Amino acid sequence: MFTNNDLNSAQYRQQLFDIADRKRIPIHKVQRNLRYESELRALQAELVTLQHWIAKKGLRVAILFEGRDAAGKGGSIKRFVEHLNPRSMRIVALNKPTDVERGQWYFRRYIKELPNPGEIVFFDRSWYNRAVVEPVMGFCNKKQYHKFMVQVPEFEHMLYEDGVILIKFWFSISKEEQQKRFAARLQNPLKEWKFSIVDMEGQKLWNKYTFYKEEMFSKTHTAFSPWIIVKTNNKKVARLESIRYVLSKFSYPGKSRSKIRILPDPNIMIRYYRFIDQLDN
Repeated sequence: MFTNNDLNSAQYRQQLFDIADRKRIPIHKVQRNLRYESELRALQAELVTLQHWIAKKGLRVAILFEGRDAAGKGGSIKRFVEHLNPRSMRIVALNKPTDVERGQWYFRRYIKELPNPGEIVFFDRSWYNRAVVEPVMGFCNKKQYHKFMVQVPEFEHMLYEDGVILIKFWFSISKEEQQKRFAARLQNPLKEWKFSIVDMEGQKLWNKYTFYKEEMFSKTHTAFSPWIIVKTNNKKVARLESIRYVLSKFSYPGKSRSKIRILPDPNIMIRYYRFIDQLDN
């Protein structure tokens, strides 16, 4: 343990590390967290630069965060937007459709949320609810599901042709890790609100989720709108690597002079292919 003398004598962080090393105080977890915070700050600074360039160029960027419950979608979005200018950025997390919306074309409620020129929109779940969650939980019928699966590649091709830059993330988590995170939510009064009936069914219906997830990939992974699988058992690594992936997709001024690694880890960020090894199969 550190003594008062140790703490008073250390003026810099490295001096504390040296004392810990000399006294064999285990601080590996602290050092790992500090490295994470340092990398995150540097990548967030790059995101600020990227956002300014996107606004200047009038680009329209939509980033979809999909995945099973507790995969870390919301936490990653939080780190993406933490220091961005709210005037040219939005988070979209829609509630269940109203009676009026249920009578409309399915995509209509999402179309009005698409990015304006110079804007980045982060979708915390998206139109892909109908590809996985809705059929698994019985929130849509077979006709609605099949109609969606036929239309979604055409819908995304229209977005592509109109210049919308669409990035689709699937956050992949193992069944065991999901169960741990559910248990942690129930023990934390600040996160208990995140746990729902749908979450409870997620573990029971794991294989059904897997079936519809794979159907979604096979029908909606295209050259113009690919799926990027993010391994998220380690939430902090997933956050850093997903930010890196977004940064890597743009050629903005100053990027080449960045002092932080921009290219994502190919062992964490993987473009979908049929025989890919996923955590949530």
